[in-house]
Amino acid sequence: MLKTARLLLRKARPGDLDDLHAIYGNARAMEFWSSPPDRTRDKTLERLERQLASEPPLTYFVLDLDGVAIGNAGMWRPYEIGFILHPDHWRKGYVREAMMAIVPHIWQVSDAPMLTADADPKNEASVGCLRALGFRETGTARNTYCVDGVWTDSVYFALPRPADQRARG
Repeated sequence: MLKTARLLLRKARPGDLDDLHAIYGNARAMEFWSSPPDRTRDKTLERLERQLASEPPLTYFVLDLDGVAIGNAGMWRPYEIGFILHPDHWRKGYVREAMMAIVPHIWQVSDAPMLTADADPKNEASVGCLRALGFRETGTARNTYCVDGVWTDSVYFALPRPADQRARG
C-alpha cells in the first residue's frame, strides 16, 4: 500500500468489482485500451481475480479516492506499466500522482532494468503523462491492436532504472 496526497494505492479487494466494472465497462475509459469494454460483470470479475491472485510485492494498484476505486496503475506484467482511470476523474492529475509514487516503489521491490509502456499515439493524455514521468519514445508500429474491427497504432516508451536505484538482489 502506498499513499499520495489524494490517493490510497492499494491491492484490489473483492468489493471493488462494481467500481472496476464502471471503468472497464465504460466505452470512454476503454477507447484506447487493447480490448473492448467489458460487456459483463463476469469479464471484469476475471480482471479482478487476476489482481486478487497477484503475489507480493504489489506492483499493480487500485487507485482509491475516498474509498472508491477510480482506476488501476502500475506494472501489470514484467517491466510493462499501464494505467486506466474512470473518465469522471480525467485531467485532474491522479494518474501522474499515482505513478510518481509507484515508479520509485517498483525500483525498490523489483529487479526491473527498465519500465516500458505501449500507448495509442492518439491518446494524448497518456502519452503526455508518460513523457512527464520521464519515459522516452523508443519506437512506433502500425496496426498493433484490432478492437471490434478497428485497427490502432502503438507508440512505445521506456524508462531505464536510475543509476542510483541498484537492482535489489
